[in-house]
Formats: sequence, structure tokens, C-alpha cells
Amino acid sequence: MTDSATIEPAATETPITLTERAAKQIAKILEGEDEGTVLRVSVQGGGCSGFQYGFTLDDTKTEDDLVIERNGVRVLIDSVSVSYLAGSEIDYVDELIGSSFKINNPNATASCGCGTSFSI
Repeated sequence: MTDSATIEPAATETPITLTERAAKQIAKILEGEDEGTVLRVSVQGGGCSGFQYGFTLDDTKTEDDLVIERNGVRVLIDSVSVSYLAGSEIDYVDELIGSSFKINNPNATASCGCGTSFSI
């Protein structure tokens, strides 16, 4: 069982979670940014498997964004991406081959070797 914060998205019955590791890493990234800057996670068309995850810094919340918060760190997810990410866990991994955010997405039927693109 993973220790994660959960916010129920309006568009789905299945929660999207943010792990403690991810929240700590996001906080480190945001230390040098302007106040109000948050991480935005999105799903976009492209990548070698059909869809790819996007991670950007943003200071604008739209009306239909899902906001996930853990330990004072906020993550925004647009309403279209929420349906692709339903049930997912946003994590941060630090492995021998590198460090990165990793999305454990139960909706993905296939993914590429680098883990940044997937298909449904």
C-alpha cells in the first residue's frame, strides 16, 4: 500500500493520487519559482504509444482544473486529462538509470520503454 493523498475528481469515480515522494520533489522544484506556481500534469496526443504525459510549471488555474494537494503542494490536471488519468498514482522515482516523475496508470494498456507515452 502506498502512502498517497487523494482528491476525488469530479469527472470520474476513481481518485487520482499523489505520493509523498512526488510531493517532496515538487516542493523542491518550486522552491526557486514565483509564489503561486504549481505543477500541471496533462495527457497529450503523441509519443510512440499514442498519448504522452506532460509536466509543466503553471501559475494559472482554470475553472475546470482538478486540484490535488499534499503537504501544501498543489498539482493541476485539466478536465480532459482527468479521464485518462482516473485511478492513477503520480509518483517520483530515483533509480540508477535516472530520476523522474512516474505515473502508474491502470488505464494504460501499453507503454513505451521510457514510460512517458502510453496507449489506452
